[in-house]
Amino acid sequence: MTKVLKDIRVVELGTFITGPCAGMMLADLGADVIKVEQPGGGDPFRGYQGARYSSQFQTYNARKRSLALNLKSPHAKDILEKLLVQADVLVENYRPGVLDKLGFGWEAVHQRHPRLVYCSVTGFGASGPYVDRPCYDTVAQALSGYLSQTMAPTPPRILGPAVADTVSGMYAAYGILGALVERGRTQVGRRVEVAMLDSMVAFGASAFAAFFADEQVHGPISRPRTSQSYALQCADGQWLALHLASVDKFFINLTTAVGHPEWASDARFANVLARQAHYELLTEFLQVAFAQHNMAHWQACLTQHDIPHAPIASIEQVVNDPQVLHNGVFTELHHPTQGTVKNTQRPVRYDGQRFTSDMAPPVLGEHSREVLEQLGFDSASIDVFLREEAIAGPNPNP
Repeated sequence: MTKVLKDIRVVELGTFITGPCAGMMLADLGADVIKVEQPGGGDPFRGYQGARYSSQFQTYNARKRSLALNLKSPHAKDILEKLLVQADVLVENYRPGVLDKLGFGWEAVHQRHPRLVYCSVTGFGASGPYVDRPCYDTVAQALSGYLSQTMAPTPPRILGPAVADTVSGMYAAYGILGALVERGRTQVGRRVEVAMLDSMVAFGASAFAAFFADEQVHGPISRPRTSQSYALQCADGQWLALHLASVDKFFINLTTAVGHPEWASDARFANVLARQAHYELLTEFLQVAFAQHNMAHWQACLTQHDIPHAPIASIEQVVNDPQVLHNGVFTELHHPTQGTVKNTQRPVRYDGQRFTSDMAPPVLGEHSREVLEQLGFDSASIDVFLREEAIAGPNPNP
């Protein structure tokens, strides 16, 4: 099917997650994303945990082409300049000021290529008291207040995936798409700026709304309490999640399912505000009930009574879940040197279909020759450049 970003070319100067995530989301919609990497090691995520083609790199770099350029080299800068002539979007997540020193900051690039949409993802923004600090996922989660709502209380420790990195990349892609729509009217590109700190504050907006409204300070249990969410262990040791929300019928149905209809008229649980106030007590009651039967029993019972629930699935269980398989969430990509690589597809469908691509995450410099040929360089000059810059040719080793 036709790709919605067909004929859109993106130059990605991205490392780790934020920039690559934005580039990947555009590639998922059909854009031609050229990932420009430093010769030798490329994106540091390639070697994550000692790997040479790490799973972390694969997660954020499928459906891209890799061009290896040493941007400190005048020849390489000329190549990047030629690439930008044909590009619609530049995505970068360097520290503020780095690309200015190389001659590819926003002001210089916009003057030379006014139609280009230029997206910068930073830790704290382009200016301000923290502008020179390094920023990674946990730092943004911590400073934004998000970590105070998710950190395990006993013992205190950081949990979960790289939320700030991924959310920032998603906001960047969102901003880029808006700028591309506007450029269709004005023929002029915008500077799109996304800070990880801002992204995580926006992502946790409900906690700030509660604080501004009545000075509530949310912690790790605040949202489960208000949403009436529970994690309960069944008799076979498996864990199950409930989400009753503020809909009374779900709680009433649950009292019938667990054999305690009297709870529905108990003043402590008679309405959602009462259940929120007695959240810990209701959790104890429910845990005693769920410990009486195994997971299979409760899934059948809860389904029968139309109660929102799900097993707290392991990664292995998700991969084999019948609904996940039906939805085609995972796909196999084929790489000329790495063989078959499994990858997660994006959740967006158009007219009932996802865009599909067989492009696995590239090895470093895999498409250098191909991209240079498309820029008009002849074979002899490409050979000289690749040799002088120690950049891999069409079939490099990972």
